[in-house]
Amino acid sequence: MTSSPTAEITGLYRYPVKGLSPEPLPRVPLRVGQTLPADRRYAIENGPSGFDPEAPQWLPKTQFLMLMRNERLAGLQSRFEDASNLLTIRKDGQVVAAGDMETPAGRAAIERYFAENFQPELKGPPKVLSGRDHSFSDVARKVVSIINLASVRAIETMLDGAAVHPLRFRANLYVQGWPAWHELDLVGQTLAIGQARLRIVKRIVRCAAVNVDPETAQRDLEIPPTLSRRLGHMDCGIYGEVIADGDVGVGDTVAVEAPTLV
Repeated sequence: MTSSPTAEITGLYRYPVKGLSPEPLPRVPLRVGQTLPADRRYAIENGPSGFDPEAPQWLPKTQFLMLMRNERLAGLQSRFEDASNLLTIRKDGQVVAAGDMETPAGRAAIERYFAENFQPELKGPPKVLSGRDHSFSDVARKVVSIINLASVRAIETMLDGAAVHPLRFRANLYVQGWPAWHELDLVGQTLAIGQARLRIVKRIVRCAAVNVDPETAQRDLEIPPTLSRRLGHMDCGIYGEVIADGDVGVGDTVAVEAPTLV
């Protein structure tokens, strides 16, 4: 039914606010045509973007605060509570902002923090954006991002042994068991994780965000140029589109589904 090699999920993360910190999850439901629950549900608009929450449309990440340009975001630790819509932001262990992301007062509290602390990076008043079930992904379609840890280790070798924290890549699923770069050949194929199915739709072209260390908030590596020089492209990771429902969790097996013969 399936072809080898298989892989195993070693990490599962969502990013409720674009550009802010990841939240580890033990298990999540995947639903057809959707992201992980609450993944990139919110974004911090960096100056007027024209985004309409009543008719949400994809916008490029340059419209928002994000790590490609705003590495100081990595110095914040955020936590989102689904039941209350409460976002809490900490810096150096201390709460610096908190608010209900679905109320004007709560959003204003978050916006006030960025207005006071992210000058001169702002191009206009920061604004919390959301749009029903819209996802502020780097791509227009709703996807699940996957990183092969062997590829991360291969990048470390290219960088003469420099440590590369896997969370630089801000993926939803981290997997081990595939050879380095195996994932790049999976575009067009289907992954089986329990009952869930994901069709791989695109390689992920890396930007300068991956140069930022998620623990130190320092821009200390040159990963995309290194990939380009060594491999002739800047791809690391893949996007999958959920085509069959199922719950997935850390420790689950990821298999490439054999094509149906007709």
